[in-house]
Amino acid sequence: MPSIQLHPAHRDELQTIENLMQFYMYDFSQWLPLRLGEHGFFSISLKDDYWRNPATQPFLIRVDGEIAGFMIVDDDTRIDGAEHNLSYFFLARRFRGQGVAQFVVSALLSRLPGQWQIFHIDANLPAQRFWARLIPELTDGAFTRQQRAVDGYPCTFYVLRAPVSVA
Repeated sequence: MPSIQLHPAHRDELQTIENLMQFYMYDFSQWLPLRLGEHGFFSISLKDDYWRNPATQPFLIRVDGEIAGFMIVDDDTRIDGAEHNLSYFFLARRFRGQGVAQFVVSALLSRLPGQWQIFHIDANLPAQRFWARLIPELTDGAFTRQQRAVDGYPCTFYVLRAPVSVA
């Protein structure tokens, strides 16, 4: 098993996350009508003061010391009572299917207790399969699932409490 680390990103690492967001957007362009700008990059429009919001918590994922992806938690929730939203989750393709994603999701949930919402757009079939398998496993079935549209796209929301109490 490789060495997997999930660590809070420091201010000087935010540019690294914004660079990785290009790959995130590229992946999402398969399911959403995202367009490249004239400069050859996707336009990333984070909300004003997104990084300064105390609820915005960026994390870098490293595998054997190498940058492998990122996660960003914020408080942009759409479910009543939810405190945390997994806003972005990106893992480079060569690290997928090796247990890295499951490890970092579990690590993230153990670090930030409270009520969570985790959602995916339904057109993203790999995410649909991943979350449908992982959430019941991590929560021992203690979660709810809701269907809602986000920006007109059908999405599946999972609502759970962390840390999860597995019997």
